[in-house]
Amino acid sequence: MRDKTQPNSTGAGDRLVRAGAIVFFAGAVATLVTVAPLFLGTKPFPTFMFGLSMLMGVGFAIAGAGVLRSIAAQRRQARSAR
Repeated sequence: MRDKTQPNSTGAGDRLVRAGAIVFFAGAVATLVTVAPLFLGTKPFPTFMFGLSMLMGVGFAIAGAGVLRSIAAQRRQARSAR
């Protein structure tokens, strides 16, 4: 079965993993921006920046859902191949 897979094809859950990675890195940047004033001794950012830092967890959850969806699709495919 593997030889029929196209190199540019996307499986179930691939888009969720990519979207989760993007959201995670956006949260990582927000976290770095939020923590930077603590090290630089400048005025802290507003509270909403701390909320944006929570995007790291949201992105991780989205990517995890994509991985679980991919696992489920592969299991269904393996069962139907029997």
